[in-house]
Amino acid sequence: MKTEPAPTSSRTSEPPAGAMKPVAVIDIGSTSIRVAIAQIDADGRVAPLETLSHPVNLGKDTFTRGSIEKSTVEECVRILRNYVNVLREYGVDGSERTRVVATTAVREAVNSQSFLDRVLVATGLRVEPIDEAEATRLTYLGVRSVLASDPTLGDARALVVEIGGGSTELLMLKGEQVEFSRSYRLGSLRLRKMLETYRAPVTIASAIIDGQIRRTIEQIRRDIPHDGPSELVTLGGDVRFAATQILGADDTAAIRTLRVDDVERLARHMLETPVDELVQRYPLTFPDAESVGPALLANTELARAFELDHIHLTSTTLRDGLLQEMAVGGAWTEAFREQIIRSAIDLGRRYGFNEAHGRHTAELSRTLFQELQAEHQLDHRYELILYIAALLHDVGNVVNNRSHHKHSMYLIENSDLFGLGRQDMLLVALVARYHRRAAPRSAHEGYAALTPESRIAVAKMAALLRVADALDRSDSQRIKNLTCQKQGDRLVIQIQNVEDVSLEQLALKQKGSLFDDIFGMTVLLRRG
Repeated sequence: MKTEPAPTSSRTSEPPAGAMKPVAVIDIGSTSIRVAIAQIDADGRVAPLETLSHPVNLGKDTFTRGSIEKSTVEECVRILRNYVNVLREYGVDGSERTRVVATTAVREAVNSQSFLDRVLVATGLRVEPIDEAEATRLTYLGVRSVLASDPTLGDARALVVEIGGGSTELLMLKGEQVEFSRSYRLGSLRLRKMLETYRAPVTIASAIIDGQIRRTIEQIRRDIPHDGPSELVTLGGDVRFAATQILGADDTAAIRTLRVDDVERLARHMLETPVDELVQRYPLTFPDAESVGPALLANTELARAFELDHIHLTSTTLRDGLLQEMAVGGAWTEAFREQIIRSAIDLGRRYGFNEAHGRHTAELSRTLFQELQAEHQLDHRYELILYIAALLHDVGNVVNNRSHHKHSMYLIENSDLFGLGRQDMLLVALVARYHRRAAPRSAHEGYAALTPESRIAVAKMAALLRVADALDRSDSQRIKNLTCQKQGDRLVIQIQNVEDVSLEQLALKQKGSLFDDIFGMTVLLRRG
């Protein structure tokens, strides 16, 4: 077997004089571990300094055996130790300026926690396994400015796709607005595993892969709203390899365009050629040689499903999104928060929710959150989680009005929202679940698995949501402006321009006990 090459490196520029200290992001993927080092100036502009990449067999181990082999673990440790030394040379020291993430291959391995512990002990790096929703969010952060700068793609309905080793992430954009996002269990290494499992002749094996790809794409075609995309934008090293083979090398172009027919011919060739021969003939590592054929074929089949004869390629990576997030200090910008809210409203509409009540309750929840900041002391990330929970708290009515709070929790927890990972979705689901009936209990499913800090946050947000829900008991959205004032052991909510508040006062007596238990204050409603 051919010896794996040393890490590939790309140094972009020298550190600008007088700039802020550099930062680094490390992406532990299915076929390689990559690091990007960059400068972020005072205005949040990112200037790349250097990138490094080294091949690994994480995906092959996980998708073939279910766990990461000890030899692979130690190889990853060796690579990461080398990266740590490089970071020191750049003056990147301290976890606040380094973020390390791992994707599907690490997350799905049965010995995932052992891998994370070994890396931490050996290198001091805390690895964060991110789920598909988080990966899609980071992709959006990285790709939006690139698409906006292109005259063809800036206003188009563009389907952004990245076919990784274990999963496929899709993101459909119209300008900067997210219209659709979802992850599918279709990955190049999973497909390659099928070839090894069936040990069939090449023609039969290719037909098996074709069938698997088409089944997933049929599901995608059903899921995509509207009439589908007008452009297909792909990310990933597999398509970058194809562009180099078909168009030649070009490190200057932000967007390159490939004909689907050309990509499919190359994909068939890569699938029909033994991996050892691919490594000898092309600048590919063994992990990349195993993934490139299935990934290219999946991209072409996706393009044909939407009757597109070309594919756009951008060199944007997950690491670009990570750097963009570091540039804003990890905070969610207002534009990004609006994207999440739009996605939640779309979800609610799919379940036929009472949109007027959901939107109004969400606005009341936001007002209460801001008015009572000194009492709950939650950061602004929780403000958005509460807002989404308030929007969707009644979606369970689509199943049954009886116990609809439990149905709401189930539907939310098992749905995808752009921008929110699985942990955030669990928090949203739990807050919605506790908008009525029983208070949070340690024995409740989902709630019991939270950290003590998260349990307290859920209880606080649920208490606020119950008050907001009570204030719209009439479902008339008549209570709009309110102020809160603490008077001893009472919280007085004062409202304007409403004559009769007896219905809301009764609702507060019924739903205000959780607020009293959490904050030690009885809620009273008064007209101004």
